[in-house]
Amino acid sequence: MHFFVLQILLVAPLCSAMRVAVTGTTGLLGRQITLTLSKKNIKVNALLRHPIDNSVTPSIDKDATSSQVALYLSILPGVTMVAGDATELASCKQLVDNCDAIIAAHGPVKPPPIQSLFRLLPESDPKHSRSVNYVAVQNLIDAVKESTTCKRIVRVTGKGEEPTSFFTVLINMLGNMAKAWNYEGEQLLRSSDVDYTIIRPGVMGRNDIPTNKVRALADDGQDLKVTAVTHSQIAELCCDCLDYPNAAKSTLTAMNVDEGLGEDSYAPLLAKVKADSRDFPSTLLEEHKKGARNGAAILAAFLAVFASLSVAVLKTLSGFISGIFH
Repeated sequence: MHFFVLQILLVAPLCSAMRVAVTGTTGLLGRQITLTLSKKNIKVNALLRHPIDNSVTPSIDKDATSSQVALYLSILPGVTMVAGDATELASCKQLVDNCDAIIAAHGPVKPPPIQSLFRLLPESDPKHSRSVNYVAVQNLIDAVKESTTCKRIVRVTGKGEEPTSFFTVLINMLGNMAKAWNYEGEQLLRSSDVDYTIIRPGVMGRNDIPTNKVRALADDGQDLKVTAVTHSQIAELCCDCLDYPNAAKSTLTAMNVDEGLGEDSYAPLLAKVKADSRDFPSTLLEEHKKGARNGAAILAAFLAVFASLSVAVLKTLSGFISGIFH
């Protein structure tokens, strides 16, 4: 009990003195991370790609625009907006200035399906998943290595070690290979000498899920049954893991379990986390691309059959109608 009280007394001043950089600031997860850090009296450098618009109504509601979210976050205590883009190294260097850690919650914008299916967007484009999930991660690593203060990267990714699974293939097909480049970005962190914590969350978006003793973690990138999790839960995990040195160089799968079988907070789970010890595949890029190609071929065959059947049905109906009126 005395140790627990002492730990609180020691951590509280550290929290108030800490400064954390955040990418993906106005996203559904990024806004919760920024809000959580501010509530914990942790100073924030929040990366923002567009200027603050003071003419909008500040809001962090789910349907709020990026401009509304940015204005809301900019007036929170301890939050400093930093103009830039994670796909630019100079922006990343400026972002981590005087920071102790960075929470990378950025991700690519969902592209038009046709654009992704036919690979119309070059991989070099700043909006492409390679730029966002891979190049930007390398930029953050380089910025942290050059920094004299920032020594920790927390990166939110997702499950991506099963290139042929249905949802992985679908996301790769329709998201400019987002899953593939997410995994390659993870490997950049594992092969660097930077202290990282990779978080692979469940499906974020729903808020109507049980919250009483449901939190579960698996370290070493081990598998857990995919479940719904809330953005606020994962924001809590991103911020909490900064207090646990043992969570450095670890890959955490974060899901929910049946109510009563998990934990109310991540603290007891994080206390047991160990650094990655297994050999992760060095790359899965070609397997991901092959899975997406096969998926696209199956989709094309399905559409061809569907089109053929549609034409046959239309011809039959046309003949039937012609017979009625003649």
